[in-house]
Amino acid sequence: MKSLYLKEDWWAVWIGLGVVIIALIMYAAGSTIGIINVGFPKFDDWGQMPGLVGPLLPKLVILYFVMGAVFTGAMTIMGQPAGKFFAGFTVLYIMAIIVQILGAWTVMKSLNLEAPVLALIIGMLLGNFLKIPDWFNAGMRTEFYVKTGIVLLGATLPFTLIMKSGPIAFLQATVIAVSTFLAIYWVGAHVLKLEKPFAATLGAGGSICGVSASIAIGSSVNAKKEHTSISISMVVIWATVMVFLLPILCRAFGLSDGASGAWIGTSEFADAAGIAAAAQFGDGATTTFTLMKVVGRDIFVGIWAFILAIVSVTFWEAKKADGTRQKPSAGVIWERFPKFVIGFFIASIMISIVTLSSSPEFAAGISKGVTSPIGGGGGLRGWAFTLCFLCIGLTTRFRDLTKTGWKPFAAFTAGVAVNVVLGFLFSTIILNDYWTAVGA
Repeated sequence: MKSLYLKEDWWAVWIGLGVVIIALIMYAAGSTIGIINVGFPKFDDWGQMPGLVGPLLPKLVILYFVMGAVFTGAMTIMGQPAGKFFAGFTVLYIMAIIVQILGAWTVMKSLNLEAPVLALIIGMLLGNFLKIPDWFNAGMRTEFYVKTGIVLLGATLPFTLIMKSGPIAFLQATVIAVSTFLAIYWVGAHVLKLEKPFAATLGAGGSICGVSASIAIGSSVNAKKEHTSISISMVVIWATVMVFLLPILCRAFGLSDGASGAWIGTSEFADAAGIAAAAQFGDGATTTFTLMKVVGRDIFVGIWAFILAIVSVTFWEAKKADGTRQKPSAGVIWERFPKFVIGFFIASIMISIVTLSSSPEFAAGISKGVTSPIGGGGGLRGWAFTLCFLCIGLTTRFRDLTKTGWKPFAAFTAGVAVNVVLGFLFSTIILNDYWTAVGA
């Protein structure tokens, strides 16, 4: 029972579901959680900033204390130093504000530098050229922020959307995800002789949903912590490359918005970076991206974690003293299963049940009153992911990457080649008419 309040996974579930429940209750009572929904409007001139940011200051202060109190409380219960965490979180929050403001500047938007990409770039620059003090490190809880964001993501992804997407999205996502995973795993484990759990973690990061998959699968297969970190770094590097490269290629090939979104959804490695890339082509591309990346790929995290946990326990791990291997008991699988994935599904089911069982008027307002404050522009999910990507950038050391050698990069890059080529073939040739129609 202690794991229910001593593990980050469970706290991500409690916080994410707590937000959803509170949002639903407040909406039913005629209110919303909009007070902690803070998005910055686009601006051209920095002279406009006082007039734009000034009215948002009360919301920013409230959001700071709400997030700070909830996250610090969770960390305190888990035995982490509250003072150091809150101090680190404070600096991280200020950085997140700066990133969000920069992302709203039209100059940055014209360069396709949205807030998620800026968070990575700024974090990497600071992390590689400045010494990060210990008290700041205490606030950089990458996994905690991304897990919480993923649970909140479930609230914006009702099962009705999954049903409406049809079998096409699942077919394309499954073929490409499986092909990419097998390419990375085969090159990593059999050609380059990497440890099998390490190769599986790299494969999951490159084929399912990037950072969260690296974390979930790394935990499921009992990979070394440094191997999970390397996989995350590979995801970050290629996600940053693709957020610039894919839009350029989409325009060069003259693709439709729907096909562009689908290709980005099958070839990008991080949700936030992919959304930033797809958003450049409008709502149609964002819709097809969501179907491919979030519905088609991200939803398989739990399934892959379960399957690979069984494979790891049955085949990869050391034999016992008597020469036998540990049996993949339900207890072992449950221990390794990423609990935040459960929160993702529960949040999705909750929104679906409320929407389907309510009056048409009430259900129609769910988007504006519940899911938008959670996952829309300025929503809690966006802030959680911004904090996560800042942490990833700040903790990514290029010197450390070079120490890992070329093998992890080579294995991951093999998957990139498969991912991009297959994604292009499916999205723009085999299923071009389908995706073009969906994105119209």
